Amino acid sequence: MSRIDMTIQLWHGNIAAEDAHYQNYWRILDADEQAHAEKIKNSLLHKRYVEVHGRLRMVLAQTLNEPPEKIRIKKAEHGKPYLADTPELAFNLSHSGRAMVIALAWHCQLGVDMECCKPRGGLLGLVDKCFAEEESAYWHELPEAQKTVGFYRFWTRKEAFVKATGRGIGLGLNQCVVNPENQSGFLRVPADYGQASMWHALDIALGQGVCATLVTDKDIVEARLMEFEP
Repeated sequence: MSRIDMTIQLWHGNIAAEDAHYQNYWRILDADEQAHAEKIKNSLLHKRYVEVHGRLRMVLAQTLNEPPEKIRIKKAEHGKPYLADTPELAFNLSHSGRAMVIALAWHCQLGVDMECCKPRGGLLGLVDKCFAEEESAYWHELPEAQKTVGFYRFWTRKEAFVKATGRGIGLGLNQCVVNPENQSGFLRVPADYGQASMWHALDIALGQGVCATLVTDKDIVEARLMEFEP
């Protein structure tokens, strides 16, 4: 892959969380990842964490042609992970339930978020708290049957944006405003992150009932969707 184009690699699949491959994932995690995993007392969540971060290292290793256990992953000021030896390769991951997705690209800022689009209580409260006026007005006008998916389309874009900036939800989800009429773009973003027009959102097709979005600060030339090997 060229290091100057904006080809996005998107890897997706289900988290097995099975004992059969647990040790293979565990052995390639670094000491900090293993220490974090050991703090997770719920067995299923522990196995999912180990597999997700093991799979991430395998994808990075394939891209960089390096052993997965040798890759040095550090965290920036606000907790966003980056590659200590190859910071120009941006990466981000998201998982929801058994599903996960990893995004990689060179020389950009990127974030990815996925959510299972299940009906949930309190959507109105989240809209009031996290949506800007334009987004809220658009959402309220949607037919009832479309409001759940409509909510998650906005939500995943906002989450992916704040992850791309490295600030996370502490930045304030209502500070990045998706264009309701063209949801691949933004109306407003915080001044520290340039013009809204430089940010782009891309839907990722991961199946019915899943909303997934990639956000990046560069024009997307191509997005390659690949599935993890079982």
